[in-house]
Amino acid sequence: MTIKDIARLAGVSHSTVSRSLNDSPLIPPETRERIKAIARSKGYEVNAIARSLSRGKTSCIALIYPEYFELPSIRIFFVSLLSHIQHVFEREMIDIMVSFPKNLHSGASSIQKLARERKIDGMLIVNNEIDADDFLCLEEARIPFVFLHKHPPEADVAKVDFFCTDHAAGGRLAGERLLALGRRRLLCVSAIGEEFDARTEGFASALSTAGIGFDTSSILYGDCSFDFGLEVALRRVIDSRKGPGQGIDGVFCQTDLMALGLIQGLGKAGIRVPEDVSVVGYDDIELGSYFSPSLSTVHQPLGEIAALACERLIELLSGKGAAQPEHRLIAPSLVVRES
Repeated sequence: MTIKDIARLAGVSHSTVSRSLNDSPLIPPETRERIKAIARSKGYEVNAIARSLSRGKTSCIALIYPEYFELPSIRIFFVSLLSHIQHVFEREMIDIMVSFPKNLHSGASSIQKLARERKIDGMLIVNNEIDADDFLCLEEARIPFVFLHKHPPEADVAKVDFFCTDHAAGGRLAGERLLALGRRRLLCVSAIGEEFDARTEGFASALSTAGIGFDTSSILYGDCSFDFGLEVALRRVIDSRKGPGQGIDGVFCQTDLMALGLIQGLGKAGIRVPEDVSVVGYDDIELGSYFSPSLSTVHQPLGEIAALACERLIELLSGKGAAQPEHRLIAPSLVVRES
């Protein structure tokens, strides 16, 4: 089935069919819909390659994830983020290509390859470890890009768009929750990265406001995994109960998976949650609501952040976006459950 065939069936010219299939405002809406209905009924598919060549557009954006996306402890979060992004772009008939900053085999820049080969119209970057040469290539190719979830490198913050959770506010929420439960001997289970540093700073500020001391000895660094909570964080809690005093009675785990691992380990060790130890997680993954006891956590507003970032990129693609970059930190919220 070709455009000529559809034109013959619809009783219109070839150009009218082409314009209708490309949603041209020059064609009345009822005519466009009639022609599209004929095309659908005959199984006609638009040749995306030919259309991109004629328009100079691909209707495709790249989503740049960190290389550690493949880690099971991280994938749950990033798959959830992808579903929110996909929801926005599919509504706009824009395809998504998931990639990483560098080719995992050769080490060559994937960002530069995508930009130079004009495979994409724009880019969402969920990674703050981007080389300066990659930025330069995007600028030279005039490909709009927006940072999502991760802050851009410090040197580029002022000149690029970014949309992130206010992680310091999230850390404060976790600290305030444990303090409200009467917990005073606290452990912060963190990881390496700027968002984790911000969560720790927020947590420490909540304790400082309450007049409770907090230093690096109260921080345990891990790998965000269920197993780390189940083994390493659990051992820290158990060991604290062997010495003088009553031991740790509240834990802020900066990912839900670490928190869920800790809760399972505490239960096996005969330490009750929340009677003996209260636990607060971070991210609000669905699994946390099914655990027993269910996990209190800090909810990241992924849907809102993804929508704002995608809409900003769509504005930039259309040439209607404001020249001044947007910098948005979206407030998280506390989800109170049983832990």
